[in-house]
Amino acid sequence: MRAVVCTKYGAPDVLELKEVTKPFPKDNEIQIKVFATTVTTGDCRIRSFTSPLLLWLPMRIVLGFTKPRNPILGVELAGEVELVGKKVTRFKVGDQVYALSGMRCGAHAEYICMSEQAVVALKPDNASYEEAAVLPFGGTTALHFFRKGNIKAGMKVLIYGASGSVGTAAVQLATYFGAEVTGVCSGRNIDLVQSLGAKHVIDYTKEDFTESAERFDVIFDAIGKSSKSHCTKVLAPNGKYLTVDGQGIAKVSADDLVFLKELMEKGKLKAVIDRRYSLEQVPEAHRYVETGRKKGNIVITVQ
Repeated sequence: MRAVVCTKYGAPDVLELKEVTKPFPKDNEIQIKVFATTVTTGDCRIRSFTSPLLLWLPMRIVLGFTKPRNPILGVELAGEVELVGKKVTRFKVGDQVYALSGMRCGAHAEYICMSEQAVVALKPDNASYEEAAVLPFGGTTALHFFRKGNIKAGMKVLIYGASGSVGTAAVQLATYFGAEVTGVCSGRNIDLVQSLGAKHVIDYTKEDFTESAERFDVIFDAIGKSSKSHCTKVLAPNGKYLTVDGQGIAKVSADDLVFLKELMEKGKLKAVIDRRYSLEQVPEAHRYVETGRKKGNIVITVQ
């Protein structure tokens, strides 16, 4: 099968399209024919090995010292179950699924094998493979942090980085939970963020949101570029500051994917796709993600 292999840590040029051995499912695994995957900021961080200093050694131990232990990157995907192990009961051949492979990666390939107990579920009926593929990472990450923030109806929630993959999911989910959402993004993305449910949008190129007279019950930094000390003066008493920066791996489950599927089928959640690339163009997709200008998600069409 074809797969994009990360030959060593470095610039996007270290990514090479190669023929590799097609994985065969173990007794408790399903083999998924991948139709669509994504390139996320997490993929770029693994490839370039961008890590906070305090996490450098632990992350090298986890990921691999000279190159990624799993050289096929990609953490979210959508596809069709092609084979099932003899002990599998949750899925059958032909099921259309979407999944989050997490630190195991492996999605930038034509096939992947995953445990039936992994973060995998039937994809939304009203979603294409490309639309389904962009939901798991941003959606489950936002759910993880909103659980930590104990988000409730009526809360005032500010989302910093509201136009990214996590941010676009967070705006929609916070709105669904009944919060009054303020999004922070660049001016060119204001219309997008408003369309996702944000009641207020602040253009960070023109205004510092920490100078706002408003006080927020939850501030969620969806891109990891602010700090609690910078945001304290706009936090309400007992308000919570949440950030993706340095938080490690979000705790997610297949139930989260089932929840996202239900929301999308009810019209409460939609996929935000900026650009589409082929498997051969994965290095180019990495370059675009690293510009920091993407809106929502970058899709890789595999099949």
